[in-house]
Amino acid sequence: MSDSRSRRRGLLALVAVFLLVAASVAEARGGRGGSFGSRGSRSFVSPPATQTAPRQASPLQNSQSTAAQPTRQTGAAAGAAGAGRGFASRGGFMGGLLGAGLLGMLLGYGFMGGMGGIASFLGLLLQVGLVVFLGMLAWRFFQRRFQPAAAGGAPLHREAATGPMGGRMGGMSGRSAGQTPIDIQQQDYDSFEQLLQQVQAAYAAEDTGTLGRLATAEVAGHLEGEIAENVARGVRNELRDVRLLQGDLAEAWREGSVEYATVAMRFSLIDVTLDRKSNAVVEGSETQPVEALEIWTFMRPVGGAWQLSAIQQA
Repeated sequence: MSDSRSRRRGLLALVAVFLLVAASVAEARGGRGGSFGSRGSRSFVSPPATQTAPRQASPLQNSQSTAAQPTRQTGAAAGAAGAGRGFASRGGFMGGLLGAGLLGMLLGYGFMGGMGGIASFLGLLLQVGLVVFLGMLAWRFFQRRFQPAAAGGAPLHREAATGPMGGRMGGMSGRSAGQTPIDIQQQDYDSFEQLLQQVQAAYAAEDTGTLGRLATAEVAGHLEGEIAENVARGVRNELRDVRLLQGDLAEAWREGSVEYATVAMRFSLIDVTLDRKSNAVVEGSETQPVEALEIWTFMRPVGGAWQLSAIQQA
């Protein structure tokens, strides 16, 4: 009888561990690039969905914008981004759940709180696994329920990664629902594609001077902080063979003398983390490209050059 109970508890523990691992992997993939920067007065408003990015983008977690935010923490309160690959940012979601579970075990509450020793620990694993699983289901449900219908933004779609961005668009205009929408021309789309490649190249080369030219001070500072973290860890991030696969405009608008354009981009690249001394692979592949889907916002003074001002995960 006791052997049967032990086998059941062991099976439950394995299920819980599987759920935890699955949740953590999904979280890492979904938030690999983090969300940071500024979209002007729209920094705390998610951009419209598009055909390229039909799901609502993650909110900006680290923004220096002073826009009113009554129900969300400020950028400083949200905490600094953690170390990781590329533009990586790891949150403390799993740590918070584990902390709550440990507290429940110590205080003796929870549906497994009455067990002791190994049984209590297994109960904790099961409890955390179920909480994570239910949380993921709830998140997906509400995300689907409140997700706006895909916007019909100006497409930058391409079937092959050749030719200029938006080569088949002609003179399509991208208008937002803001007070002062603006038109985005073909040369603007070309600039966005070039910035995608140039920012990745500068980040991989750890060229902070070029990053400061291509991006706003806020975004450049964030990326420079990640480079410094890589140096401290003894690794470097190699990004190459960046290819835009599909993209479209979410919205474009003017605020005073500053223009903004938010673009959804799906692209592929080689993304590998190497040891700084031995060049041994720490994470990723030197030959297998990966795909990323991100929302990039660009800004410029009217008549000036575009700069990267925000990155959001789709």
